[in-house]
Amino acid sequence: MLYLLYLLIFGFLLTAVIGLFASWIDRKLTARIQYRVGPPLLQPLYDILKLLGKETLIPIGATNLPFLAAPLIGLVSVMIVSTMLWVSNLHPQQTFLGDVIVVIYLLLIPSLCIVIGAFASGNPLASLGASREIKLILSYELPFILAVLVAIIQADFSIRLGDILATQAQNGIIAVSWSGGLALLVAVMCTQAKLALVPFDAPEAETEISHGVLIEYSGTLLAMFQLMRSMLLFALPFFLIIVYLGGISGNGIQLVYGALAYVGLVALITVIRNTNPRLKIGQVLRFFWGPMTFLALIAVLLALGNN
Repeated sequence: MLYLLYLLIFGFLLTAVIGLFASWIDRKLTARIQYRVGPPLLQPLYDILKLLGKETLIPIGATNLPFLAAPLIGLVSVMIVSTMLWVSNLHPQQTFLGDVIVVIYLLLIPSLCIVIGAFASGNPLASLGASREIKLILSYELPFILAVLVAIIQADFSIRLGDILATQAQNGIIAVSWSGGLALLVAVMCTQAKLALVPFDAPEAETEISHGVLIEYSGTLLAMFQLMRSMLLFALPFFLIIVYLGGISGNGIQLVYGALAYVGLVALITVIRNTNPRLKIGQVLRFFWGPMTFLALIAVLLALGNN
């Protein structure tokens, strides 16, 4: 019962609220960069509610079960990973062996659900977007795992989030070291790709393939995908804060520090999105398999040298 409450309250409700707020920050900052006013605070919520009231259409030729199940599975996976992150942050001693691996795996599922839903729709533009999404996943997962490995090494090769947090509580945050700083840089770029934001938004490129992977989704199903994306905008930066910045404490100045760290990461993601052109999928592959993987390997070697 306790874990069910954590799943509903922390994993869904609180994550959704913060994720929608982060979505508003993203849209508001984007508007300011473009000298516009931007949306009201509750606009992301209004958009979800509006979609929930729309009719859900299933395209002719779609494979119904995967098409309908994909957004639900993706949303549930984000709820579970967010619950794990909240529990790890609030009760580091209650984490379990290998939870870092589980979190990395769960953070991959939303992208895979988008791929499955796009292929199941039967739309050629969606299929093209899905193929790009697959290439995107293949490009960023290696440097992302290497970046997380740096934190594991600094925590004496522990694959428990609680041990990573305990190490930072004792020795200072990982991001201030050379290896941790490089790893955080790589992880931020991988987060940008996991969110499929510019310059890594090739799977949805509106001007090329008209929303690509989500072109056939409408109504409640599209609302679930949109909510999943907003919740990821919380879960992914939260994971980086736990792994590299010592987590978020509920005590006074530490809570302010955690909130500022989160808002700072969201603002950085937004600035990157608004100051870079979209990359072709081949350029994305070269970027992550080249400079990002190289920087991640350097970070791993530095961490091993200092361990």
